[in-house]
Amino acid sequence: MPLLGAHQSIAGGLHLAFDRISQVGGESLQIFTANQRQWRAAPLRSDDVRLFQERWRQSGGMPVASHASYLINLATQEPEKTAKAVAAFAEELERCGQLGISLVVIHPGSHGGAGIEVGLTGVARNLDLALERSGALDSSLRVLLETTAGQGTSLGSRFEELGWLLEHSRYPGHLGVCVDTCHIFAAGYDFRTSAGYEQTLTQLERHIGCDRVHFFHLNDSKKGCGSLVDRHEHIGEGQIGLEGFRLLLNDHRFRHHPMTLETDKGADLAEDVENLHRLRELMA
Repeated sequence: MPLLGAHQSIAGGLHLAFDRISQVGGESLQIFTANQRQWRAAPLRSDDVRLFQERWRQSGGMPVASHASYLINLATQEPEKTAKAVAAFAEELERCGQLGISLVVIHPGSHGGAGIEVGLTGVARNLDLALERSGALDSSLRVLLETTAGQGTSLGSRFEELGWLLEHSRYPGHLGVCVDTCHIFAAGYDFRTSAGYEQTLTQLERHIGCDRVHFFHLNDSKKGCGSLVDRHEHIGEGQIGLEGFRLLLNDHRFRHHPMTLETDKGADLAEDVENLHRLRELMA
């Protein structure tokens, strides 16, 4: 069965994310390793790393992914912004290396009007630079390019674009894909029926390869299929509905994959508990 979980806050300390995921009965976890609204993060202290790794072991060693800051745009064509983005992503990879996190999710970025081909070329080049500068090439760390909804000039809403990046990096063994259900639906992939789901997976296999998908974000969508609008909704309460999630959760190709929620929640995390309950009811 897939390993269901949620993105959790690191407020009060990185290690407390494990208390929160345990509270909701999660089997996988996604976090930010630092404040995702700031470019620079304070260096990790040895106690931070020790506590995080201790709690991780106590949790049973569940899959953990980091989500890179939304500020990072590896597709930008402006030299100063490019240097800033590469440095910030290299630092993120270094932090993950210290913590022992081997999965790092990032949005491919926005070409800002320069065009898809120019933007993708920049992403491939800057991904490679960040991997080289971080020391990640000597580890098992894998960068997961996230599918996007296609808003504005963002890249990654088409499987072809992510497949191109996987092919044009010098380090394909350190790359993979994270599929966000809300994003692919908003981008026009309608997987709400058996026929639609198989068509979507046929495209995914053709342009990326199911074996290159290592992580999922499970989010319903406030907006309709092809809207190109990224607005997450609770499971079964949006435009995707329950059947699309049922088809994914029972797909043998992804039966051991970590899948995390990225839906809104209150301090008591009750929404995570409810969403996970709904998802588990869909599994055969």
